Amino acid sequence: MIRRAIDRDASRIAEISVFSKRMNYREIFHDDMVSFGEIQVYPLAKEYIEHPEILKEFYVYEDDFVKGFIHIQGTQVLELYVDTFFVDQGIGGKLLDFAVSRNCNSLWVLEKNTKAQHFYLRHGFTPSGVRQLEEGTEQFIIEMIR
Repeated sequence: MIRRAIDRDASRIAEISVFSKRMNYREIFHDDMVSFGEIQVYPLAKEYIEHPEILKEFYVYEDDFVKGFIHIQGTQVLELYVDTFFVDQGIGGKLLDFAVSRNCNSLWVLEKNTKAQHFYLRHGFTPSGVRQLEEGTEQFIIEMIR
């Protein structure tokens, strides 16, 4: 079931976010100080708990417990992560289909994250041709639209 995130989801969303970012971005950014120093579960969960309005833009996929989430802002997908233990079970596709049903038609993805790009291509998104530097890094992101 996909539902709007609530306060009690904060720690699970933070956990999925942090571990997914470590697994997917470490080999792109090669910055262990960020991956293991700056990005931590507790501070992120605490931010969500102290500012519950942030969670109003999050939706979770729950099947006994939260297995993934999508962060939507207007018509744009800002984040989509599935716990690494539950990848390849269709959860990401269901979350993305949910976002599309809510008129989401764009997102940004790291240019070097080809796995994510292939996932979005399979779900009807295509590169728009717009490319820019990810703020604070030397890596490029590309816009994908539907």
